[in-house]
Amino acid sequence: MNFKTIYHFLIDLQINNNRTWFNDNKQRYLEAKELFDTFVDQLIQGLKTIDDTIDVENAKECVFRIYRDTRFSKNKAPYKENFGASIARGGRKSPFAGYYIHIELDRSFVGGGIYHPDSRVLKAIRQHIFEHPEAFKRIINDKNFKAYFPEVYGDKLKMAPKGFSKDFSDINLLKHKDYAVIHELDNDFFMQDDVVKQLLKIYEIQKPFNDFLNKSFEKIQ
Repeated sequence: MNFKTIYHFLIDLQINNNRTWFNDNKQRYLEAKELFDTFVDQLIQGLKTIDDTIDVENAKECVFRIYRDTRFSKNKAPYKENFGASIARGGRKSPFAGYYIHIELDRSFVGGGIYHPDSRVLKAIRQHIFEHPEAFKRIINDKNFKAYFPEVYGDKLKMAPKGFSKDFSDINLLKHKDYAVIHELDNDFFMQDDVVKQLLKIYEIQKPFNDFLNKSFEKIQ
């Protein structure tokens, strides 16, 4: 797959992030998007051999739009300077833990989990960890997991979350606001012939983390 087409478009978009340039280069965008969609389709099919909860059929259900909502942002650039997709049960808007891919010049990464969960989901995750701290620690401290994901990504509370004692021995595990992981990828990663195979290897290592998080949904009333 020719990821250079994607990168060249994103490089130029980064320099010319405005509607006039984008409209003049709409065909280039469509070509880059088609390549990315094909790539995501391949990831979906591969993930289905690893995780039988994946029920999406194609990239359309997983790929994020390039158009930014600038209404409440100081950054008024109209377009995202990346291509991203979340592959999870129910697609990109799913509350479930899934697998993420992000392609951006010098800022690409692979990962997943649950980012910015709503309050009910966050409470359920914390409760599940509270009841099974050793199982969660075995997952995040596994040497293969830590090689790609050295820490849980995202913001943390300074104090114990409401409803949990500060004296709980693993209280730091409950302070996360996000239960996500990321592994940064350099630009050359996508120049390999076996990109999909390499990503599926990483996703397979990540899967127990997702499984644990998704088990917590059983606790939501």
